[in-house]
Amino acid sequence: MPEPTKKDDGQPEENVAPVSGDAPSENSVEIIPKEAKVATKDTEVIVTVTEPEAAVPIPAAKAPQPQPIIIVVTEIEPVEGEVTDTRPIVTEPVENGHNEPESTRAEKLVEVTEVKEEEPSTSKVPAPSLKKSAKTIVTPLKDKDDDVTASTPSPPPPAENGSTPKKLSIDLPNDSNPESTRGRKDSVWSLGDGQPPEDIDKQIDSPPLSTLLIEKPQGGSITVGGDITFVAKVEAKDLLRKPTIKWFKGKWMDLASKTGKHLQLKESFDRFSKIHTFEMHIIKAKENYAGNYRCEVTYKDKFDSCSFDLEVKEIPEGSQSIDIRSAFKRSSEGQDDAGELDFSGLLKHREHKQEETPDVDVWEILKNARPDQYEKIAFEYGITDLRGLLKRLKKTKKEEKKSEAFAKRLDPAYQADKGGKIRLIVDLADPTVELKWYKNGQEIRPTPKYIFEHKGTQRIMVINNCQMSDDAAYSVTAGEEKCTTELFVKELPVNIVKELEPVTTTVNERIELECEVSEEGAKVKWMKNGVEVPTGVRSRYRVKSEGTKHWLIIDDASKDDTGTYALMATGGTSQAHVKVDLKPLKILMDLQSATVMLGQPLKLNCEIYPGNVPGRWYKNGQLIQPNDRINILHKTKNHNLNIESSTIHDAGDYTFVPEGYTQTLSAKVHIIDPPKVHLEALNVQDNTVTIVAGNKLRLEIPISGEPAPRVVWMKGERVILDTGSRVHAETFADHTCLTIDVTEREDSGNYKIVLQNEAGEDTACVKVKVVDIPDPPEAPLVTDVGGDWCTMTWEPPRYDGGSPILGYFIERKKKQSSRWMRLNFDLCKETTFEPKKMIEGVPYEVRIFAVNAIGVSKPSEPSKSFIPLAVTSEPTMLVVDDVTDNTVTMKWRPPDTIGAAGLDGYQIEYCIEGTDEWIPANKELTEKTRYTITGLPAEAKILVRVKAINAAGASAPRTTQHSILVKEVIEPPKIRIPRHLKQTYIRKVGEVVNLVVPFVGKPRPKVTWLKEGQPIEQTISIRNSDCDSIMFIRKAERKHSGKYELSVQVENHIDTAMLDIQIVDLPGPPQAVKIEEVWGNNVALDWNPPKDSGNAPITGYTIQKADKKTMEWYTCVEHYHRTCITISDLVVGNEYFFRIYSENMVGLSESATPTKDSALIVKEGLQLKNPQYNDRDFTEPPTFTQPLINTFAIAGYNATLNCSVRANPRPKVIWMKNKITIIDDPRYRMFSNQGVCTLEIRKPSPFDGGVYTCKAVNDLGEAQVDCKLEVKGGFTFFELMKRGVPLHLIDKYMNESKTSEKSESEKKGSN
Repeated sequence: MPEPTKKDDGQPEENVAPVSGDAPSENSVEIIPKEAKVATKDTEVIVTVTEPEAAVPIPAAKAPQPQPIIIVVTEIEPVEGEVTDTRPIVTEPVENGHNEPESTRAEKLVEVTEVKEEEPSTSKVPAPSLKKSAKTIVTPLKDKDDDVTASTPSPPPPAENGSTPKKLSIDLPNDSNPESTRGRKDSVWSLGDGQPPEDIDKQIDSPPLSTLLIEKPQGGSITVGGDITFVAKVEAKDLLRKPTIKWFKGKWMDLASKTGKHLQLKESFDRFSKIHTFEMHIIKAKENYAGNYRCEVTYKDKFDSCSFDLEVKEIPEGSQSIDIRSAFKRSSEGQDDAGELDFSGLLKHREHKQEETPDVDVWEILKNARPDQYEKIAFEYGITDLRGLLKRLKKTKKEEKKSEAFAKRLDPAYQADKGGKIRLIVDLADPTVELKWYKNGQEIRPTPKYIFEHKGTQRIMVINNCQMSDDAAYSVTAGEEKCTTELFVKELPVNIVKELEPVTTTVNERIELECEVSEEGAKVKWMKNGVEVPTGVRSRYRVKSEGTKHWLIIDDASKDDTGTYALMATGGTSQAHVKVDLKPLKILMDLQSATVMLGQPLKLNCEIYPGNVPGRWYKNGQLIQPNDRINILHKTKNHNLNIESSTIHDAGDYTFVPEGYTQTLSAKVHIIDPPKVHLEALNVQDNTVTIVAGNKLRLEIPISGEPAPRVVWMKGERVILDTGSRVHAETFADHTCLTIDVTEREDSGNYKIVLQNEAGEDTACVKVKVVDIPDPPEAPLVTDVGGDWCTMTWEPPRYDGGSPILGYFIERKKKQSSRWMRLNFDLCKETTFEPKKMIEGVPYEVRIFAVNAIGVSKPSEPSKSFIPLAVTSEPTMLVVDDVTDNTVTMKWRPPDTIGAAGLDGYQIEYCIEGTDEWIPANKELTEKTRYTITGLPAEAKILVRVKAINAAGASAPRTTQHSILVKEVIEPPKIRIPRHLKQTYIRKVGEVVNLVVPFVGKPRPKVTWLKEGQPIEQTISIRNSDCDSIMFIRKAERKHSGKYELSVQVENHIDTAMLDIQIVDLPGPPQAVKIEEVWGNNVALDWNPPKDSGNAPITGYTIQKADKKTMEWYTCVEHYHRTCITISDLVVGNEYFFRIYSENMVGLSESATPTKDSALIVKEGLQLKNPQYNDRDFTEPPTFTQPLINTFAIAGYNATLNCSVRANPRPKVIWMKNKITIIDDPRYRMFSNQGVCTLEIRKPSPFDGGVYTCKAVNDLGEAQVDCKLEVKGGFTFFELMKRGVPLHLIDKYMNESKTSEKSESEKKGSN
């Protein structure tokens, strides 16, 4: 590795050009040609890199912008190295981070290295030129781009004057370019600023660039103490996992270990946009944070990077001093200042800090010390940027304070070999002081690796088996004092112990190269001719290692394996040459000449040794390639050439040439060709040529034979001449032709071809078939008719036109119409068809077209007219209604589809289980959907089916799923009390009581009603059925109140239920209403409860007052619960009467009890004479101002009926359905507000439809209005049965639905 140039005094020379008035402001590279001709191979090119003077400040804002570089080409005597390519190097600018085409990327062929200054006695370059600036050698690199560089046109040769410079301007962008092309202080062009000394001469190995970053961080500027965020985004659409990102400051400082209070790195991922976002937050920036930063993104073999700059502006009030140690020290992760960017920040502001003195001055120590002590002093003060520190050596030395705890401190640095042992020793002034050891700020505990020893005042830490992880900063604390050091672990190179040996072998042999190195498990690299040997799974090469030995194995060697193989280790390289030769060739069986008949297989074979030698076959000097006809085989020592069917062109001289040998094997092949007719060229089945009548026929049939054969065409015994007019034959060199100008049906037949020549004779026959469209079929016959379909059949046409019938087209029309309609667009292959989608009751006709390969025939005669009529669908919901010992009652629902033919009735049949005979149960059709089958044998099992009959016939039968046992089954009785009857049933006097209590039980249960253990009265009507019992009281009275017991008995089984009925009435008036006291404008009233409470508790009282003059009653208090009250705010001078109504759940009592006396509100000295007024009569009988209107409701959705009535006194409103009063039914809610009467029907079902009546009654008369409610979307018979609705209600609902549907259809028909 080249070293920095040294001055005479021993200190390293700074790579800074001296101040010169003629020095250019930009970087310049001069290449001066020695002669006017183009440089030869021995010519060396020297690149002089000149930087601006270090004392001149560079503003932070302008630092990122590229500066042009002037390159002057000058040829001089060689100093070191050489140029292997005599062509000049052309450098093109790179814009926007994208590389130019290969022809313009010559700058990638330039390697920049330092040139160590030689002694004046050996140097061929004048010494002054070497001392003015650092010299670099520009050497074109040999790589894959050499061919591209060679294609680049060279610039014109230089002028005769050798001192004339060439200048090329190069723009260096600051992003997405290799580090060697960036014009900043840490690039290869500037040797020194902010770069570790050991990295100066290292080649920067940049991975191939690719486009990963879709948004790159942009440079910015902030003031001291401010915050800034840099954002980078990577699109993850084509990535299988998260990419790896690294943030750097300068050239090599990884910021991942610097995160803390001043630096934060964040990552996020958006699942919708598939974008990774990486952020770097700098918090409370300091001046030394300014500089160049870099962001690198890697994913597998993809790489992308971007650099950006940060400018930190000072606070205008004044500048602060900079701590040299903090600017050049290495921050540790465990300290408080972890995360601060404390590297090279001082370099950006050196022009402002030159006159200031830092708090801790180390410059004087370095100034008075020898150069070999610089590194030790830098370690002592924790300074790692030695190069940057030496450039700024300007200050004086301060005296070091003597330590009170340590008699002898740790050395500034220690070095150990990898795997070795190191001892760190300190000498304590006070042995009693507690001592602690730290590694990178983390306390070290005793382990087998770290051993602590005490020898007097010495404290020793022994580190065993040093590894690269032990390369770190160590410190020891004694009380409050601390001393630090750094341990450097040196990795020993891997040397070659046993060299590779050359190998000479033949093909197909095993090659094994063995080499031994100095360390077990060392990583080595195998090379072949300078290229790394592939060692993948499918590679021919296998690599094996065992201990310090390494092998490269080639199992089956070939001639391509010849070359120079090398094993590369870190301590050296071992090479050996491998030569693979061919084995000697022996001919075991030579090729033999052959004579083959045309079309017969041709086989050529030979045998040679060695057997694994491939070879090539040639015919007449042309290489033979294998194909479908030619097969080349090689199996061990046998080589075969097989031709399945030989041709005339296969004749010739054949040669086999073994690969890698000069010997050849030859043979001759002869082909014999008798005459032959190639009918396969017609490409027709069974050699039959089909043609449409009237067209021209021309048959061209290839023939072969050597010599050319004589051709004769014949049809039967007649020879066809070439002089014929309409039919004639022609013969040519390779084919013969038969031509018929206008084909006729008589031209059909077999035609014979006869070939003759000296080699033999061949004959062939060709059949000619003349075809035409078929004849029309006969009229079709309609065999079966349905509701919208029919079945039709027909016979094929008598003549098919010489071509098979492909199918038929069917057309249909109404009898009264003349418009035919095509029924099928795909051909019907059969002679039957079923037209559909016809209208019932309309006569139709159909006809047929025959189709062959030629075309479509004429239509057939129309069929006889027919009328589609359909039977109904099968009856639905066939269930057993009742079973006795000799009868079975069945119920069903009408068919879903009836059709235009209507429904005449139903036929019921039954079949005794075990037999196949169905016995009709009804001699005549029945129109009802319920039928009782009588005369059945007891305890027999039968199946029942029902058919719907109409004019088109009987429908498909609906049959019971299971057999029915003809036996009456005893079912224990069970009373199903409705929910509203499980509590006290309350009704008002005069209302209708209609209680329906369903029950189950078979046979028909015996029902008994009792009241308080006694038979019920004659005024209560009881009606019993098979499934329920109804108690009906037309006009309820209070004597009907009490507990009723319902018992249902089937033989010995009894079930009972209790019903509590309460009939309530209006209460009587209060008793003994009197005025207790009158004072001021207040009156105290007192009374007793009424004798008759109306069979319901008293809920309150209503108190009214009336002036004696007007006797108009006004309500003072309503719903009052006590039996005494004080009426206030009475008018002075008025005389009042009072009356009181009692109230219960029914309402107010019919009459009120007034006070016998009046209460006079007296005021002394005031006499008021009341005027007399005539009262106006506001009473009127009920009148409906808005009637009810007919309404349609949807099943399951609440419906309301509204009307308005006017009357005085307030009328009593009664709602009725089908003339039956609605009382306490939870499905209905009744409202009356300000004369508006509303009936709400909650979730109506179809049987809620009917005529609803609203009736208003008062003392002066009554009025009523009606409307019809129809519920749409009702339930089916099956759904009502599932809901448990009694059968007689279902029948009623079904009949009403059928009647309403018929009335609607009649109305629509009349309209």
